[in-house]
Amino acid sequence: MRLYENEAKRIFAQEGIPVPRQWGALRRPDELDELKDVAYPVMLKSLVLTGGRGKAGGIRKAGDRAEARRAAAEILGRSIRGHRVESVMVEEAVREAEGACYVGVTMNPADFNVTVIVSPAGGVDIEETARESPEKVLRVEVPGNDAVLPETEARKLAAFLAAGMSGGEARLDALRDVVARLYGLFQKYDCKLAEVNPLLLTPTGPVAADAKVVLDDNGLYRQAGLLKLLGLDEMRHDASEPTRNEVRARQAGFRYVDLLPEGHVKSSDRLYVGLVPGGAGYGIFSIDEVANVGDRFFGGRVVPVNFMDSGGGPTVKMVSEMFDLLMDYELVDLIITSRFGGISSCDIFIRGLVESLRKRRAAGLRMVPVFGRMVGTDLPSARDFLERARRETPEPLADMHITVGNQKIMAEVIRDGIDLAFKRRGWK
Repeated sequence: MRLYENEAKRIFAQEGIPVPRQWGALRRPDELDELKDVAYPVMLKSLVLTGGRGKAGGIRKAGDRAEARRAAAEILGRSIRGHRVESVMVEEAVREAEGACYVGVTMNPADFNVTVIVSPAGGVDIEETARESPEKVLRVEVPGNDAVLPETEARKLAAFLAAGMSGGEARLDALRDVVARLYGLFQKYDCKLAEVNPLLLTPTGPVAADAKVVLDDNGLYRQAGLLKLLGLDEMRHDASEPTRNEVRARQAGFRYVDLLPEGHVKSSDRLYVGLVPGGAGYGIFSIDEVANVGDRFFGGRVVPVNFMDSGGGPTVKMVSEMFDLLMDYELVDLIITSRFGGISSCDIFIRGLVESLRKRRAAGLRMVPVFGRMVGTDLPSARDFLERARRETPEPLADMHITVGNQKIMAEVIRDGIDLAFKRRGWK
């Protein structure tokens, strides 16, 4: 369950993380007149469960009441990534900021280690920073799942931030305190994500100018006190922000879920595996089996990145798009696929895969090695097509490794694919 920014900041304040002063939320511009002791300038922020609010005009600064009312009128009713703005929060505009940084806590789905990510380049997308300036991002995993961030790790993270920010060294202790408190909040409230971007350095200390908290639905039964604090009588079933991949899959007509948050910072020592299974049950099995094979034979350095389900009877075009999506996903290093043909046809499956590879090779698009197996409905015609395709266009299919029939179980196919990927990287 994702929280609105004002709800997240209420938790921050309770846990001792400094936030700007809050004056309330508006559903109409004239409600601004009912707020007491407002000190201008203020920030007006749309309360929607999506990112990109600033770029979409959902965040405005106002120097006086009249300007604030105009800004509220312009924000309310606006649509931001398909989310209609129903309310706007009013908070203090932080002045005299000397620097901005990023602090986030999440969980690594490959090994379930709590992971703290920091960067002295705050205020921009962390994925953009990781892509363009990876030296500005530090990730620290806490294997013990400690309730409190170990002091050595807290100091290490704070020192990294301080070294990259003007005036950071003078606020080393304050930065360490925020990092430790955010980690503690993450653990205390069963979070999936707790994030500050940006954390501003001001003359009086760090201030969380933004706040993002996503709660794990499975832990909400332990969080009655938190729900009471937020004024929620029960779990709020809100539609979380879909990722770009999820939107693309929805438009193409198949089910897809990203297992990693959008903008996940890629680890240089891990292999990221995309999955194109034959159905929902097989999709869940594939996630588990990739993780299990990675743990047993590859030191836990393998990360499944998605769930996917083509449904019954997908078209060639749909199958092709399923592979295109994962090959366009810059995180994916290897694709594992399977077609246990029952309702779905092996022939349609292999035609879609070959169409994707041929098209991408002709257009000079990114190609990713594919390992998989197909067995079941229409297998003879699928085998004939595959053999002919390999003769006619060997180049685009050179890194497609499809086992036909039951010569291998899927665990062996998965292991073969990961092993080749590791060898190509010179990993052991």
